[in-house]
Amino acid sequence: MDTIASFFSFITTPVSWVIVQFHSLYGMIFGPDTGWAWGLSIVSLVVLIRICLIPLFVKQIKSTRNMQVLQPKMKAIQERYKNDKQRQSEEMMKLYKETGTNPLSSCLPILAQSPFFFALYHVLSSIASGNTIGVINQGLLDSARQAHIFGAPLAAKFLDSSDKVASLNATLTDVRIVTAIMIVMMSASQFYTQRQLMTKNVDLTVKTPYMQQQKMLMYIFPLIFAVTGVNFPVGVLVYWLTTNVWTMGQQMYVISQNPTPGSKAQDQYLQRLLKSITSHTEVRSRRKRGIVQAIVAKGPDRNDNERKFITGLAKVGLAAQADGTVLKSDTAAAEAESGNAAKRQQPKRQTKAKRQAAATHPGADKPAQAQDSEAAGEVAKTSLQKKDESEDTPSNPSGKPAAGSARQAKSGQRKGQQRPKHPSKK
Repeated sequence: MDTIASFFSFITTPVSWVIVQFHSLYGMIFGPDTGWAWGLSIVSLVVLIRICLIPLFVKQIKSTRNMQVLQPKMKAIQERYKNDKQRQSEEMMKLYKETGTNPLSSCLPILAQSPFFFALYHVLSSIASGNTIGVINQGLLDSARQAHIFGAPLAAKFLDSSDKVASLNATLTDVRIVTAIMIVMMSASQFYTQRQLMTKNVDLTVKTPYMQQQKMLMYIFPLIFAVTGVNFPVGVLVYWLTTNVWTMGQQMYVISQNPTPGSKAQDQYLQRLLKSITSHTEVRSRRKRGIVQAIVAKGPDRNDNERKFITGLAKVGLAAQADGTVLKSDTAAAEAESGNAAKRQQPKRQTKAKRQAAATHPGADKPAQAQDSEAAGEVAKTSLQKKDESEDTPSNPSGKPAAGSARQAKSGQRKGQQRPKHPSKK
């Protein structure tokens, strides 16, 4: 780790200068030798760096979202050219170029933070060793060595020996308790950040290997923090915990305001937008109008959340326009109401047992009144049929029906004069 930190030594002077400037500010409030002055200086350094990295974070969000959208196409290319790796790579690069996606963009914030992280590690290691570094002179070095956070020196580590910790005016128990709590908080914040991304901001209608990869990272990253955290000084743990909390809050804001299409977060956002439009009967900001405009432009390609949003507008008599605004429309309300009525009029599907019982005993599941009316109808129908048969059947003078008629009734032949049989069939 010292070799890696030395590699980033070119940035130790700017990092140490920023820490000293913040220390001079907080030292006037909390005292120059307190852990609050030095600890808040490190926190302020993190905030300053993360503010500068916001453009990279925006690129990371776009790249991650594009990678999620491209996963089905990438999987199709892999299946199509599974025996030709060179052609597979060419098609992948072509797909990235056409869509403007850079797979490395998701790693840009981490890569950009790495020099500052290792530079801070190098600064704190020098303070623990009693060596001046960057703009930190001997006076500032002595002040930093006296600074403690809840009894743990900024330069102490979990695996330090008791003699080294004693040289920093602290006890090994205090150092290990503080570092253990901070490592647990680091791992928990990283796990929650990744879990929030997986459960709320992923299109659940598309199952891709990318989702499985992100699910694995949800457990791997906290484990990495837990294993490597014991080798970091307390000041570096403060830095890393602060950047994790910043990432968690920043991601919560992005998920709530710019969610991935088809995700649970998009459904929640559109429901909030629908409530706002319903109460004010207008779209009240340019960004929200842009979202409504994009949904209208999709047409039949809208996902379930977007169709639900358009239907919700129609129920309250509003129709979304192509420019992102909404207008009152009685037609939209009538169509939504008729659609709901059609859904309500659909008969309820019977269970298999009821269908079998109805087939075995027809009319058993009908009301008694309906059964009585049907029985009366059958009786009337039977009596009418008998009356017609009696009128159509010819009778001889003795009052008995003719024999031919009886045979016709038995055999089911039609009434009237029959055609004579062929001589060969006699």
